[in-house]
Amino acid sequence: MPAPTPLARARGLGAARDGLGHWKAQRLTAISNAVLVLWFVFSAMALAGAGYDEVRAWLASPLAATLMILLIISVFYHAPLGLQVVIEDYVRHPGMRIGAVILVRLVIAGLAVACIVAVLMVALGS
Repeated sequence: MPAPTPLARARGLGAARDGLGHWKAQRLTAISNAVLVLWFVFSAMALAGAGYDEVRAWLASPLAATLMILLIISVFYHAPLGLQVVIEDYVRHPGMRIGAVILVRLVIAGLAVACIVAVLMVALGS
């Protein structure tokens, strides 16, 4: 069997056609994270020394609850994007790579839902 040509060796090793979308999503969520985390830090500083009832009343406001949920969505959308890149770069076994990406996405989705439910419970007073 003759040795493969450079073109034959390169076939199938090109872009998977979704790298740009992944990159854009990671950058957009990074920007939204920066804005929303700044809002959260300044809000937390303003609430320093406040009691439980004041913090709960703050989170019960529609603006604060909405921004908190947006922060949760943005962070928990951004996290698996970055973790996927790390997994794809360092996990060599294809089955383990796919399993790790799926596990990360499931854990992150579960944590995001738990955080959103917690915010809604506090905001709605239940």
